Amino acid sequence: MLQVLRAKLHGIRVTDCDLDYHGSITLDPLICARAGIYPLEFVYLWNKNTASRISTYVIYGEAGSRSCIVNGAAARTCAKGDPLIICAYSYLQGPEEIAAHAPHVLSFADDNSISDELVYRVEPNADWYSFACEKLS
Repeated sequence: MLQVLRAKLHGIRVTDCDLDYHGSITLDPLICARAGIYPLEFVYLWNKNTASRISTYVIYGEAGSRSCIVNGAAARTCAKGDPLIICAYSYLQGPEEIAAHAPHVLSFADDNSISDELVYRVEPNADWYSFACEKLS
């Protein structure tokens, strides 16, 4: 089994932190749908300001809110306005499946509007593998 990136929200800003919530990260479902991130899915969070790295699960907030609310114990690792990288993963049976795999990546402006939409592509070649980043929007 090969664990690979499936979806990434790059630079989404924390809109709030709620220490007393049961746990998880609350995200705008419209953003999640565009990237392919599901409710209750486990994701990794990397804070670009503090370098903290945690994992938690996704719950959906209000559609169109551009929300990124870090809840529970994870709220101690972030502050409002911090840029996060949020990654979801999947598993492939082996490297022979990697060429058919195309992770979806969204980059964000300071107001959590989507600034870029990308797809990562990997192809086998004579030397090893090639990597390309294809801009969709």
